[in-house]
Amino acid sequence: MEKSSALPMTVGYPASPNNKQDIHGIRTKRRFGRVARIIFWLAALVFSVHLLVCNSSQTSSWPWRNRHGHGHNKKKHTDFKSQCVQPDPLFPSKDSSLDAIFDYINTPAFRNETIDRLSGAIRVKSESFDDLGAIGTDPRWDVFYDFYAYLAKTFPLIHAKLKVEKVNTHGLLYTWEGSDVSLKPTLLMAHQDTVPVPPETIPSWTHPPWSGFYDGEYIWGRGASDCKNQLIATMETLELLLEASFQPRRTILLSFGFDEECSGLQGAQSLSAHIHDRYGDDGIAVIVDEGSTYEESWGTLFAKPGTAEKGYTDVFITVRMAGGHSSVPPKHTSIGVVAELITEIESEEYSTTLDSSNPYYTQLQCGAAYSDSFPSKLKDLLSSRHQEGPETSTCHKSKDKLALEAAKQGPEIQYLMQTSQAVDVISGGIKVNALPERVTVTVNHRINIGETPEIVYARLTKLATPIAKKHNLTLHAFDSVAPTTPELSISLYTSNHTLQVAPITPANGSDVTSPYAILAGTTRAFHAKGEEIIVTPGIMTGNTDTRYYWDLTKHIFRFSPGWDPKDGKGLGNGIHTVDERVSVVNHASSVRWFLGFVRNMDEADI
Repeated sequence: MEKSSALPMTVGYPASPNNKQDIHGIRTKRRFGRVARIIFWLAALVFSVHLLVCNSSQTSSWPWRNRHGHGHNKKKHTDFKSQCVQPDPLFPSKDSSLDAIFDYINTPAFRNETIDRLSGAIRVKSESFDDLGAIGTDPRWDVFYDFYAYLAKTFPLIHAKLKVEKVNTHGLLYTWEGSDVSLKPTLLMAHQDTVPVPPETIPSWTHPPWSGFYDGEYIWGRGASDCKNQLIATMETLELLLEASFQPRRTILLSFGFDEECSGLQGAQSLSAHIHDRYGDDGIAVIVDEGSTYEESWGTLFAKPGTAEKGYTDVFITVRMAGGHSSVPPKHTSIGVVAELITEIESEEYSTTLDSSNPYYTQLQCGAAYSDSFPSKLKDLLSSRHQEGPETSTCHKSKDKLALEAAKQGPEIQYLMQTSQAVDVISGGIKVNALPERVTVTVNHRINIGETPEIVYARLTKLATPIAKKHNLTLHAFDSVAPTTPELSISLYTSNHTLQVAPITPANGSDVTSPYAILAGTTRAFHAKGEEIIVTPGIMTGNTDTRYYWDLTKHIFRFSPGWDPKDGKGLGNGIHTVDERVSVVNHASSVRWFLGFVRNMDEADI
């Protein structure tokens, strides 16, 4: 056999004319593998350092810091009192005739008179409804003629000596002109209307809801604490000052809406426009409307005038699917699809975050400053936040440890720092043997400080997209397509009452000439516990008529100043439910506070 002249083949490589190219490709793959491994280990190293930095920033316990005496055992002291300055109690200047009013409020004569006045106001059945028609057409508005007639009879001096204007028929604006036109007015607010009493709940009331019954301690009835008590208290304040021949330097305004319980579109919106036409942007010195009250936390009593309100948006979800006889149903009816989407919505809450502009952040600092039983863990987290600033780095995108720890106190605190969602209304289906063609759900949201309604719209769109695809439905997410379209679809759309988070009222207790300091000083002067009470900015989870007054002043306070140690927690006894009531002690203390506040504002040169 003849020997071959070819070179022996290299083991592991095919004999082919492209052998050099194959060798080059394998070497390239090996180099790529080495590069990939290097990248992987570098990424792992970066991630590990990131975790170390995040954890260290939480605990301030870098190992090398401790070696040099800068570890977590050497934390900088936080002066929380400087973040929660308490103004001294503020009393008006001495005036024997005016000071005598305070003594009169403590007499049995005033007690009996104020019981009669508030009871009479409750007996006027001034309900407002979401489906009210036009004023002058829907007779349910006519009750406000009766309420005005009651006020005119009960407070004769106000109606004889002050300017009284009716705005949009039933809105009431009282003006007591001051002698110094350079001073911006003080504006006190309340609303004439109440939420309806469902007829089926009437048997559950201890005393009839429109009786104004007085049991020796409480006045019972719808509106007793929301908020005919505040309306009557401000009227009593001015009537008493008129009786004492008080002459204000600063103009005093009373503004009473009549549909606050259904968003104030006819009442407060019209009144605010009327006032704005007269005084212009930032033309009012201070506004006080109904709102937050008092709260005992960590062994300390706090007064919490509301300096902020959460935002608001209602989202409607409409599912349209084919109808038909229920004996031949699809796998999922429109009600089933809505139920699936509701389950997704409720399966996860919005994040709990405490923005530094949120008034509850200030209350925490007040608690750390003045409450002996303030939790140590909360204080440590608060100190870290105060020293390091808001948690805005990538370490904190998923959770706010301070907010989460504070939220452990209960849902009332949690929702001061979280956008809420509540599936409140559902409608669909008309007959047991007919498939529902259209189902609509309403989801109510209250928007957290530092957030906007757009986060709600984005989240609901994200949740609805796969469900629409799964059931072969067209998704209309906050577009211009009407939800009445016959198309098989899921429609997401909002009401006309969407509201951004309210502007935050300045609340610096160290500025003794500011409206906040005057309000806080008045509260410490005329509250039964005096200097023992700590005044801190509060936040409203609901909304008030002040939503229409933002342009009139930066100094808006939602505050119900009446106090009775026997009252329960929250906004009041029975608000929006059965057995609404207010104690006479609470109501009389409210009148006392308004008298002090009006006089203190009158003496202030702001």
